[in-house]
Amino acid sequence: MSMLRLIDAPRCPYCARVRIALAEKGIAYETVVIDLVNRPAWVYELNPIGKVPVLEHQGWVLPESAVINEYLEDAYPEPALLPADPAQRANARLIIFRHDDFTATYYALRRKEAGADVAFAGELEALDAMLAGDPYLTGSAFGLADIAYVPWVLRARDVLGVSLESYPSLVDWLARLDGRPSIRAELEIIAAL
Repeated sequence: MSMLRLIDAPRCPYCARVRIALAEKGIAYETVVIDLVNRPAWVYELNPIGKVPVLEHQGWVLPESAVINEYLEDAYPEPALLPADPAQRANARLIIFRHDDFTATYYALRRKEAGADVAFAGELEALDAMLAGDPYLTGSAFGLADIAYVPWVLRARDVLGVSLESYPSLVDWLARLDGRPSIRAELEIIAAL
């Protein structure tokens, strides 16, 4: 296969999802970094709504991080980032699908909207409960569900200053993830923001 090209923005957590998945799978790719404040016109040619990430491969263009990561899972099945069992795979996809509730409260918090801190705390509490008793969001193996959430959790902690000490399962999860090269690379990107 020819080299993949990722249209990327370091501060974008959606782009982080794809960077982490690519790193986990050991896939070589080229990066084209854009400025989110001053997006080049050609980005709208690749994705009419102008959002990143965008993945290009052999003249084919794919936007949307969750869809890109599903494509990577299908095109590069090893190592697997979704469980082999169909019910567990469906559960992982459901966790990813419900991610929008988490991000809505994150962005409200980032905009300093009234009540956003309480709403985001509720989302963190729910995530903490999902991790109680399991090392990862879909059980015993790291995968796409974990990748779906970790960029926002890291940014909440490291950029927005959200304390996670009230969420012990979440803190333990982050400690496990910190041992992964893909997550350490993302932490370096966040530190440079």
